[in-house]
Amino acid sequence: MQFKLSKIAASVITASTIGFMSTGIAANAEEQSDDVEIIQVRGISGSLAESARQKRYSDQIVDAVVAEDIGKLPDNNIAEALQRITGVSIKSDFGVGENVTIRGIDENRVELNGRSTSGSGRGGISLSDFPSSFLKTVSVVKSPTADMIEGALGGTVNMQTIRPLELQEPMVAITVDAEYADKTENWAPKVTAAAGSNWDLGDNGLFGASFVVSYLDREIRQDEFQTKMNSYDSIEGFDEVGNGPNDTFTVRSENTVRMKEESRERTAYGLSLQWAPQSNEGNIYLDLSYSELEGGQEAHDVLDVVTSPVANANTYQSGSGQLMEYTLLNAFVLNKTESDFDENESYSHALGGDWQLTDQIRMFGEVAITGSEENSVDSQLNLRPVDREAYEAAYADDPFVSPGSYMNRIDADLSFKSDKLPGIVYSDPTAMTSADGQAIREMFYDTAKTENDETAVRFDLEYAEPMGVDWISQVKTGVRVTNREYEFQTAELQNANGSTFKDAYKKAKYVGGDKDGQYVTPAFIDDPIFADAIHEVTYKNQFDQIDGYGPNSLTGPFAAYKANLLSNDPEGAFSRMQQWLAGTTYATTGSLADNMTNLEDEWKFIEEDTRAVYLQFHLDFDEVTAVLGGRYVETDLDSTIIHDYSDEELAVLLEQDKNLSVKGNKLTGTNEYSDFLPSLNVNWSIDDDTIARFAAAKVMRRADFGDLSPAFDIGMTLIDGTQGSYDLDPKRVTQYDLSVEHYFGEGGMVSAAVFYKDVESFTVPVSNCEANSRTINDQSVGEEWPNICILDEAGQSQSEVNTLPGDTVGGEQIVEDLRNQGLTGITISRETNGGSGEVYGVELAYQQTFDFLPGPWAGLGIVTNYTYADSEQPNKLPLENISEHAFNFQLYWEWEGFQTRLAYNWRDEFMDEEDYGKRTWQGGKKGYGSDFNRTDPDADNYDPTAGNVYREARGQWDYSASYDIDETWTVVGNVVNLTGEPLIYTTAQGHDFRNTEADRRYTLGVRAKF
Repeated sequence: MQFKLSKIAASVITASTIGFMSTGIAANAEEQSDDVEIIQVRGISGSLAESARQKRYSDQIVDAVVAEDIGKLPDNNIAEALQRITGVSIKSDFGVGENVTIRGIDENRVELNGRSTSGSGRGGISLSDFPSSFLKTVSVVKSPTADMIEGALGGTVNMQTIRPLELQEPMVAITVDAEYADKTENWAPKVTAAAGSNWDLGDNGLFGASFVVSYLDREIRQDEFQTKMNSYDSIEGFDEVGNGPNDTFTVRSENTVRMKEESRERTAYGLSLQWAPQSNEGNIYLDLSYSELEGGQEAHDVLDVVTSPVANANTYQSGSGQLMEYTLLNAFVLNKTESDFDENESYSHALGGDWQLTDQIRMFGEVAITGSEENSVDSQLNLRPVDREAYEAAYADDPFVSPGSYMNRIDADLSFKSDKLPGIVYSDPTAMTSADGQAIREMFYDTAKTENDETAVRFDLEYAEPMGVDWISQVKTGVRVTNREYEFQTAELQNANGSTFKDAYKKAKYVGGDKDGQYVTPAFIDDPIFADAIHEVTYKNQFDQIDGYGPNSLTGPFAAYKANLLSNDPEGAFSRMQQWLAGTTYATTGSLADNMTNLEDEWKFIEEDTRAVYLQFHLDFDEVTAVLGGRYVETDLDSTIIHDYSDEELAVLLEQDKNLSVKGNKLTGTNEYSDFLPSLNVNWSIDDDTIARFAAAKVMRRADFGDLSPAFDIGMTLIDGTQGSYDLDPKRVTQYDLSVEHYFGEGGMVSAAVFYKDVESFTVPVSNCEANSRTINDQSVGEEWPNICILDEAGQSQSEVNTLPGDTVGGEQIVEDLRNQGLTGITISRETNGGSGEVYGVELAYQQTFDFLPGPWAGLGIVTNYTYADSEQPNKLPLENISEHAFNFQLYWEWEGFQTRLAYNWRDEFMDEEDYGKRTWQGGKKGYGSDFNRTDPDADNYDPTAGNVYREARGQWDYSASYDIDETWTVVGNVVNLTGEPLIYTTAQGHDFRNTEADRRYTLGVRAKF
């Protein structure tokens, strides 16, 4: 069964919103009264009292963040507001909260008024892309009921907006903020305007309308230092035995400084129309939404690549075997310029209503269409150190010499301590700026387009007190049918012989004329073609949050292509490359667009249809109430790729797998599965102020779209990538919750909860060495050679991933020769359904306003909570993003229009990412160096921690204040990351490998409500 609405038909509606619909069945008169009470919340204590009220009277285990006034959540960012809730942690980028993990799981749903939102992936919109000023409440539902949409393993984040018929009087609210970022020293405008009213049309009923618009234009920066952790058995000039695992030393190399600036311009609109009859027997609504997001990231990277460490007079090792104070010989420094640009359009439209058919039966129906389209560009134009004098001398004798043989090599002395930015001093202080030592290396330009659209139709019925059974207060049933289409396509810049401009400085050769067959003359940075596009890069306020340990030459100044030119004028960058490479094997004609090639092996199209039906009983035994139900859902999946198999190969595939079909050059895999998801929520009112709750449920989560497509997703260097599978089953979890809550005073609450999740079907990664013809021309070798897998037979993929040991003499040349013979492959990782695991923990919370104190002290209050969580997956490691201990504390005070709040959030160490990649592969706990196995527990060198990244414990202070000048005007201010805390990342052995820090953000603004 399928149901589709045309996206074109949806866009006929010109006004748009971020939906204004209440969850589930729309409110009747009594429920509207409750909603009005929420709207009239004022101040911090009022917000906290309302969040406690919502938790208290919910049938489920729920925590909520409530706006302190129209359009004012406690934090300016939704994710940052949710991190104050027990069991919720956030992931940030550039210091801005983006997504949440709930009880250690990040596979959750983000809903708007009870319906889906759309982003580039499965989970919904990023919380940093949605204006917090649109919302009245954000709730986190931890125990589902049968009427909720399936797909959340940790919980469901439901954002709720104001409905126009909830307003008691016409309303206009305007907020104008200026946000200052201290690294970029940029003031960003943030403006939100909302208006709404409703009208009594007499016999024609009630009509209401609400409109919201929000605008943000921000520039922020993230400073990052990152290194590669290498494992050595011995160090030249150092007689000690290593203190690390297997008597090894850990040595930093490939040190990188990256300064990345992000600009983000977001405009979002909201319109909601609602009508109800005078009888108040129901209502009809039309919610429309549209948002535009344009953002770019410009970065300058400086990376040193080294050959060997040697001890000097200051060298020693730490107790864990990390080499300290040493010299790296024959380093050469790569100066890179990167530019990423994204355009995203998303919409969420819904037409629905509910009606009281009889005294006992109420009907609800809705058609919702949500979708997003994201267009992104990734580009680079990089330099390479070439010794001009050495090259020119050699060229005079041999015009066929490659400039790649004449790197400008230098020595580096490293000094550092844990949690500090290392000191790096080069023997040649001009190495990164001299025109005699820097040449143009290469240019990359990739584009990608992602479309993700869902049409959903639901129909629900409520039957109150059925058949006169007094202990059944209500029966609910309903159906929901969806159709989703997901498409991803990408293209890259290629020249006529099929390769990119990669390593053009040493690979391009002249064609014809006197120079036929000679290597191209390198373009040094003072070459007239490039000179006006090169500048010396310096940044203000670099690494001002983490202490340094001596000067670090990588922080600049250094020469680089101008990032704003690469971002704003990629055609110009391409034209410069064309001029330089004219008459060579890398020559191109036409525009940049003319030289883009669609990568058909990475195209993916997924169509997913679901059909769900549920039955739910609300039971009432006076002190004990319960919600018992079950949801049955069927899923049909078609995953299509473009293939290049021969007829013979296709015949074999189709014979082996009956779920495959072919049409032209499209190969489609089909998967069907069904799930029954029972749920139970029991609430026991121990007394008037104390509630005990028990909940149990089965939940499921379909695999991410990238994991469902056999199409490849290959990195720019053609060394590694990922591939999915259409027959991947969803993750399935059985969960249990038990909590006790006690309420007192105005908004006072103390609660304790325990939870347990039994994960039945984790996914685990497996890898193979994939043969691909593109490797011969485009695969990076250079410093990457220890990470390249080697094939037994050219053109034949294999399950074994074999690489050369990192200390192989002449390893780079060996791998390059193998690549030229087609004997190197791409390490491809695939997710497969694996074993079981568990997540469990405890949540404690307390909040109180001390209104019993005299005078101004009555405005003092406190909110605090603590979460303990632990987990285990099939490889015996914990889940990503789950800290064992997390703590929140808020101290607030409000009196006579003045409000102030100091908030602290702390969480201890957690695993940030499994199998991060080459920089941490040699940092595993067992110290196997480059000879490790992550996936086979029976292997002698098995170490699932190799490549993992951990984030150290961190706390952050935030501060906010406001003053109500009168009933109309309020001035506001806040600071995010008050003390400027960086993020420290380590390997499994506990050695720092990455430090990042982002802006402190200061906001000043004024709000007006009429």
